[in-house]
Amino acid sequence: MKKLITSMIIAAASIANGGIAMAASAVQLSSDIFVEKTVKHKNGSIATVLEEPTMVVPGDHLVFVVEYKNNGASAAEKFVVTNPMPRAVAFNGTSDGSEIVSVDGGKNWGALSQLKVTNADAESRPALMSDVTHIRWQLNKPLASGSVGKLVFRGIVR
Repeated sequence: MKKLITSMIIAAASIANGGIAMAASAVQLSSDIFVEKTVKHKNGSIATVLEEPTMVVPGDHLVFVVEYKNNGASAAEKFVVTNPMPRAVAFNGTSDGSEIVSVDGGKNWGALSQLKVTNADAESRPALMSDVTHIRWQLNKPLASGSVGKLVFRGIVR
């Protein structure tokens, strides 16, 4: 079971670029995934480190990093990055809060606080981070030729 969850998460992260939409085709994307670990040093100090995941278990905290670079000759304008959440991972925020999210597979988008989820009894409730299926960033500032940037989001293994 543990290896299956790890495989699903790593597969989702590695194919995330296939699910990323961009208005500017000259922008190249790459993604990485890390597991957040707390380590105790010999001197007794405690540090939080990011490691490549070899095995993850429910409750592990993950950090997803999507890097982008404009390889075009001119500025890329108004490009959009959309990333699906792996099913085995519950969304746990982004580094900057500039994202919009979907809780219905990418059909509707908005700030999490504005979205609702309908349960099996046809009753709606406010959407939770664990309901997020996709994350989207709309980067409205021009990205100069050769410029790079990074988008970071977090998740918790279910």
